Amino acid sequence: MAYLLLVVEPVEQRGRRTQEEGREAYRQMAEFVDTLKARGVLRAVESLTSLKDASRVTSANGDARVIDGPFAEAKEMIGGFFLIDCETHEDAVAFAAQCPAAKWCTIEVRKVGPCYS
Repeated sequence: MAYLLLVVEPVEQRGRRTQEEGREAYRQMAEFVDTLKARGVLRAVESLTSLKDASRVTSANGDARVIDGPFAEAKEMIGGFFLIDCETHEDAVAFAAQCPAAKWCTIEVRKVGPCYS
């Protein structure tokens, strides 16, 4: 089964870190990625840039509406993700609990499902 571990972080968190704290967070996350690779469960991993680089797109009645970030109402953002393969939801939750970012963020665990019924 594929599971997505979404790293949900406070919008301003990265900007409050010192360079040293940022390097340490990066080191811990790289070590976690190496662990997932060694266990053979990692499919993909990416970090996402801040909301200032984001756009939100909706389309109603064929008219696209684009809102560029940053978004004033946003308190949290998806900071990155891990796409993993494991047997059960409980296994995915266990991997999420091992993620260093769980110390400073929320890790949301979602089972990947088909886009059709």
